[in-house]
Amino acid sequence: MENILINTGIVLLAFFGMEGVAWFTHKYIMHGFLWNLHRDHHKKETYGFFEHNDFFFLIFALPGIAGLFFGMLKGYNAFFWIGLGITIYGFAYFLVHDIFIHQRFKMFRNANHPYFKAIRRAHKIHHKHLGKEDGECFGMLWVPMKYFRSQ
Repeated sequence: MENILINTGIVLLAFFGMEGVAWFTHKYIMHGFLWNLHRDHHKKETYGFFEHNDFFFLIFALPGIAGLFFGMLKGYNAFFWIGLGITIYGFAYFLVHDIFIHQRFKMFRNANHPYFKAIRRAHKIHHKHLGKEDGECFGMLWVPMKYFRSQ
């Protein structure tokens, strides 16, 4: 029972820690030196299903895969549970960002919960900036309170 609680705690810490990693990476890397990969997400420079920005999916998946792989080699140690938390966050990010917000698949269109409305508002504010400077709302799952109060 103790191992289950510890492993669950590790997964949760990795999951919630990834929000900070995603914020930092989005603000300083995607809107920084890797803007060339992220730019088409803001300016719609590609007209197919995939964007250059989708390469970040692969970049973010590598630490999760590595954690799962090397953690399994050593008998499901902490690296496995960290990798699992990272992977679950990646799935949540995909559901929220690509499916819910950007509607790459036409699902969850009528979600009317205040939290989901706030996520959409914050992301809309993020996308009003077409350049890499002057951005705001770089996180995904944590939403500032002011977006809950917006009409």
